Amino acid sequence: MASVYLGLGSNLGNREANLRAALRGLTRMGRVEAVSALYESEAVGGGPAQPPYFNAVCQLETGLEPRPLLRYLLGLERELGRRPGGKCWAARPIDLDILLHGDRVVDEAGLVIPHARMMERSFVLAPLAELAADVRHPVEGKTVGELLAAVGTEGVRRIAEAGWDGLAGSAGEKLRL
Repeated sequence: MASVYLGLGSNLGNREANLRAALRGLTRMGRVEAVSALYESEAVGGGPAQPPYFNAVCQLETGLEPRPLLRYLLGLERELGRRPGGKCWAARPIDLDILLHGDRVVDEAGLVIPHARMMERSFVLAPLAELAADVRHPVEGKTVGELLAAVGTEGVRRIAEAGWDGLAGSAGEKLRL
């Protein structure tokens, strides 16, 4: 089993419901150990007319290797209404990204772990730091907390505390979604 950190985002439809549905879908292939608070941030790269994103990070325990996990996440995105082939950084009901997969480093066509742009994105690092501030980036060698301190949290607003997702009690208990 590997401890994997996934980024979840949504900026179309009922954003919170989309993220809850994604978390329910993740329980089919692993155990959701923890979920960060819920954040809101402006869309990156998609133009000013795009609605803001809701973002969170979850820690997932799974036996899936990186490529099968990516295939599962892409299927879950389709199941939740995301259509493949859209413009890069277009608005979407759900976006699921593998941020870290244990201490693995993968650089293959269509799959880069750790996530290639996570170090520059406060909307990823802020929720990730809640769950894994002391985890070291396997390439950079810095902790998630150090990476967050370097980029800051400007433009990222916490809108709901941990527990917004229905996670009962402490990490490791079952989801109530």
